[in-house]
Order: sequence, then C-alpha cells, then structure tokens
Amino acid sequence: MVGDSNGHIGLGSKCSKEVATAIRGGIISAKMNLIPVRRGYWGNRIGTPHTMPMKLHGKSASVRVRLIPAPRGSGIVGSMTTKKIMSFAGVTDIFSCSCGHTRTKGNFMKATFAALKASYGYLTP
Repeated sequence: MVGDSNGHIGLGSKCSKEVATAIRGGIISAKMNLIPVRRGYWGNRIGTPHTMPMKLHGKSASVRVRLIPAPRGSGIVGSMTTKKIMSFAGVTDIFSCSCGHTRTKGNFMKATFAALKASYGYLTP
C-alpha cells in the first residue's frame, strides 16, 4: 500500500520466492493502481477537508465495508487496518462499519479500497 496522506492511495500485491522481491513488486503494483480519494467536510466548510463527503460502501469476497462521514475531532473509528488505510489516504475523521470475515486482511483491505474508489463515482456540487 502506498499513499501521500493528501488524497491519493494505491493498493497492490505480488507473489515471489523471495521476500524482498515480493515487497518491491507489491510497491510497484500499488503505484500502478493509484487512485484519487475525494475528501469533504462534515458541517461547516472551515479549514481543510477532513472526512468523506458522503456515505460509501465497498465489497470484496465476503467482506463489506461502509465508510460514514464524521465530525471534526472524532478521529478514525475502526480497526487498525482501516486506520492505516485512512491515514495513507489523508482522511482524519471517519466512522466505519464492516461485516463478513474481516480477519482476512487481503479482502478487508480490498473492500476498503473499493469504498475509497467509489468516492469519485459520485460527483456532488
């Protein structure tokens, strides 16, 4: 996973016989799958965007993830994986709920990534 903490994130995976080669290939794959993340406000439009502009959902295999906008100062309410992904994306306040077999980290990350990808699926004024 790669991100600039300013609205861009990428997710990639790679299999290899050696660990270093797999990590390097995963980073390259993540850079190739870079997407923009739409950020917005909850309530007043004061300061920089801190949350998502609308409710989003994503799905991968049995895992379903829903991202809900949160007021400023509430932080990222979710699992450690969600917190890591949102910090890479530059989102500081969000509520999340998930269902399914979320212990499968790969599918959980893919579902969260799909939800973030859907943020540019809706164009709000």
